[in-house]
This record gives sequence, structure tokens and C-alpha cells, in this order.
Amino acid sequence: MSAPNIAADNEVPNSSIKQSDGFEAATRLTPADGRPVKIIRPPSFSLSTIFIGLRTLVQYSDLLYTLSLFRLNVRYKQSALGWTWAALQPLALMGIYTLIFTRIASVATSGVPYPVFVFSGLLPWIFFSTTISNAVQGLVLYPNLLTKMYFPREIIPLSYMIASLTDFCIASVIMGGLMVHYKVPLTWHVLYAIPIIVLMAGFAAAIALFFSALQVRFRDVGLAMPFLLQVWMFTVPVVYSLQSVPPRFRSLYLLDPISGLIDSFRGAVIHGVAPDFRIMSLCALIVLVSWPLAYAYFKSSEATMADVI
Repeated sequence: MSAPNIAADNEVPNSSIKQSDGFEAATRLTPADGRPVKIIRPPSFSLSTIFIGLRTLVQYSDLLYTLSLFRLNVRYKQSALGWTWAALQPLALMGIYTLIFTRIASVATSGVPYPVFVFSGLLPWIFFSTTISNAVQGLVLYPNLLTKMYFPREIIPLSYMIASLTDFCIASVIMGGLMVHYKVPLTWHVLYAIPIIVLMAGFAAAIALFFSALQVRFRDVGLAMPFLLQVWMFTVPVVYSLQSVPPRFRSLYLLDPISGLIDSFRGAVIHGVAPDFRIMSLCALIVLVSWPLAYAYFKSSEATMADVI
């Protein structure tokens, strides 16, 4: 895919102009080389940019695929253990939390062995947190890409999410092995895990897009994010169950969609029960509201990223 030229308003004739992306960019084929010319106009926050941005993103889907593979190759390049690292992190955390919450404290697990219980919470949480921690730093790591050529900038944070989803699939195999080892039955309710992870990916994308756009201008975001994610982990039911939260606080607690999604994922996978559809509906509503707003903000900031990065 050839890189487009960047031009000012007075460099493109009035003929053969059409709107093509979220910045009200004009496009035409130049007679000289046939490459599209992009006119970057002042940024504006508008939900209409979502549909135009998604259409442009589809046109660049091959670049999203290529960058996602690049993330995976770079992550495990020259690593002796290679893809095993995708499973080592949740396994190591599982061992630590099992030691703490079986020897020092106790957690109600509804009869499920604690290693399986905590691993089923770590699996979606690590996917979510890894996506955000890596994606927030993504744009500032590649200033040459942002300043030398045009492409939808959201491809960079979204490629980190796809790479994290691949790690999630690898760690899911370990989850299956643990369930077999501890004789935890697998039911057809495990299929509910698919829409649950889709919702979690949507919320992770919203957080990643919003904070990665902020990170371009305020590098404090990247410095604070690891600490915020550490605190966030203990506010969601990863190492404990939702039933451990006092009932009078549970409604407020579930306003964080990650809480409801992790609990629903655990229930579907290891308890073999269908999710609470009221909780799922609330999570879906929050995701459906936050994602368009985050994406619209990201697209409104996209035009000036090359100037401030």
C-alpha cells in the first residue's frame, strides 16, 4: 500500500475531492504518481468520525494484521522459552496467590480448588491489563511512523490488543489442563466465555485508545499506568469472588464492567453456570457507550499527534 502525500488546502484543486477519513481529509489521485493526497484539517470531536474512521480502518486491515504479527515476533524474539512466556506469567501469579490465600488467608471458592479459581480470574485480567499497559506506550514508541506516513493511528494500540488476545488463547490451554488435573468439569456454558471476552476486548480497546491519545501529550499517563493497573486488579474479583463483596456495595462495585465480566467468565468456565444477564447487560451498555466516545476522542486527537510527539 503506497503512502499518501500530505498537502495543504491550497495544494489540491477543487475537482475530484471526496471526504475519506475522520479528519475531514480530502482525497484525490494526482496525475503524477497516482498516490492519494490527504489534507489534514483542524481536529474536531464528532461521533460522525467513528463511521468514517472504521471504514478507513477496514481499508488498512492488512497493516493491522502485519503489525499484530510484528508485536508477537518482537515480544518473543531471541527468547529461550519463546511462547512459553505467555503461560508463565499467569502460572507464576497463580502460585503466589495460591500460597497466600490457602496458607495465610482463606477465600470462598464454592468448592473449586483455589489454583483453578484464581487462574480463571487471572486469565481475562492479564489480557485486559497487558493490552492497556502496552497499548498506552505504543504511539510514543514509534514517532517515525507517525511523522513520516499516513495510516489510521488506532492500528498501533489495536495491534497490541490482538497480540494480547493471542497470549490469552495460549494461556487458555493451560487453563484446560488445570481443569483436567483438578477434575473440574467443563460444560457447554463455557461458550459464554466468547461474548464475555469480546466485551472485555471492547472495553480494553476503549481504555487503550483514550489513554494512548493522552500519552502522546502527557507522558505522566504512561508512568502512572502500571501503578493504576496494580491497584485496579485488587478492586476486581481476580483473587477473590464477587460473593466476598458486601451486598450493600455490590451494585456500586459492578459499575466497573471488568468486575462483572471476570466474575461471569469464571462462572461460565469453572462453575458451569450461565452469566447473570442483568450484569452482562450493564457491562455491554458501559462498553457500547465508552468505546465510541474513546474512539471519537482518539480520532479528534489524531491530526495533531505528529506535531506533539
